[in-house]
Amino acid sequence: MFERDSIDPSGTGAFAPFAHSRAGGGVRTLERDRTVVVPLRPGAAPAPEAVPPVVAEPELLPVLPALAPLLPGGGLRPGTAVSVTGDTGLLLALGAGAFTEKTRDTAWAAAVGLPELGLSAAAGYGYDLRRLLLADHPGPHWPDVVAALAGAVGLILLRPTGPVAPALAARLTAVLRRTRCALLVAGPWPGATQRLSIRTGRWFGLGDGHGQLAGRQVEAVAEGRGTATRPRTAHLWLPDATGAARPLTPAAEPTLTRPALEAV
Repeated sequence: MFERDSIDPSGTGAFAPFAHSRAGGGVRTLERDRTVVVPLRPGAAPAPEAVPPVVAEPELLPVLPALAPLLPGGGLRPGTAVSVTGDTGLLLALGAGAFTEKTRDTAWAAAVGLPELGLSAAAGYGYDLRRLLLADHPGPHWPDVVAALAGAVGLILLRPTGPVAPALAARLTAVLRRTRCALLVAGPWPGATQRLSIRTGRWFGLGDGHGQLAGRQVEAVAEGRGTATRPRTAHLWLPDATGAARPLTPAAEPTLTRPALEAV
């Protein structure tokens, strides 16, 4: 029904009625089941009026304190895309700060193309699963799904089905700017303002053929564009024994008695 590159940055396409609602239309929340986005019929509602450009600098979207040192200003800038390579746990933790006590009743997020996303891990990092929309298998229509959701949620976690062409990335970035939605991408993204990855990591908790993993210490690194070109690093538990992300101080020693496992 939709071509791969058929997104409409003006927001007046087939998804426009849903893009200006809050979790209505063709997306159901986890209170029912893990679902996919169902396209709405073209012409189901009149096209919304154009949104005037926002001149004021948007407020940063908060992140968990353990990850704040990685980002300029300590948060995610609405309307931009951040690339996270090689670690779904880092991607998940980076978006968890949107669900603070102040925003818990108003924040919405979506995960697109991430069927392996651990919902227990998401809850451990702080996500409100009642306000997390899931489109597990969007297939080649993922650009249309992202464009629709950008008008309904403040944060989208995405894994594209393949390499993203610069022209497509530019069109979706225009949608993000207009709707002030932040995009976290699992993998490369042309024009990403920040690129995050895990440089080193080691797991704790597994003994000689028995036991279970109980925590991971990592060194995360972020590189960006413009004023954010200088690499930033952070050492943290991702996750700790409780499933949360927290800073790792230089003098901190693991409280677990079983041997550490080096990441390979």
